[in-house]
Amino acid sequence: MAETMASFWGPITTTKKYCEINYAHSSYIAEFYNTISNIPTILLALIGLTNALRQRFEKRFSVLHVSNMTLAIGSMLYHATLQYVQQQSDETPMVWEILLYIYILYSPDWHYRRTMPIFLFLYGVAFAIGHSVVQFGIGFIVHYVILCLLCIPRMYKYYIYTEDVSAKLLAKLYVATLILGSLFWLFDRFICEEVSGWAINPQGHALWHVFMGFNSYFANTFLMFCRAQQRGWSPKVVRVMVFSPM
Repeated sequence: MAETMASFWGPITTTKKYCEINYAHSSYIAEFYNTISNIPTILLALIGLTNALRQRFEKRFSVLHVSNMTLAIGSMLYHATLQYVQQQSDETPMVWEILLYIYILYSPDWHYRRTMPIFLFLYGVAFAIGHSVVQFGIGFIVHYVILCLLCIPRMYKYYIYTEDVSAKLLAKLYVATLILGSLFWLFDRFICEEVSGWAINPQGHALWHVFMGFNSYFANTFLMFCRAQQRGWSPKVVRVMVFSPM
């Protein structure tokens, strides 16, 4: 999209384009809505991290919530600057986070406990190095979707073995926010020209950020519930606020 004021960060170097006018509100923020829409993810991750620490879950759950915050901050830096280096600070943590989800989902039944974290760590390092020198383009999206699909069978297994109605609702909300977020992402990506002619741009990519922030929170809370059951804690889901079950 065309710029409306001078850029503090210099020429745009990102390989991607989004359906938001660049520097429409500030010379310091390239895409205003795509930047601030990451704030809910940070706040929800802070709630999840507080719960994980207070309830003494394993460290991997704390790391998971911190990774959500890291990803959101990286996304804010990227959309604020639209620089290629910051693009990597957004995309690489996305892959690292999915690898962490794979570990949390499959590690309880993994017979060779040390092999999985070592393999996933080396895979993450190799991807980061490769991504720093090669512009994967559409290959990044395909790779990320494949990693996400690897999580689905295990999430479904946890779902069918969970009897608690409130916990099942968390899993359903996880699926619902994933679908809605993906639709807005596709909306922003493929019909941008039509949207640009509307009186109000619905900011599909920003809505993708918001929905995926809730998506991560629902997924993390559901996994914490399942882990608490595995440890014999007799957990239950309580709702402190409308959008923050824990």
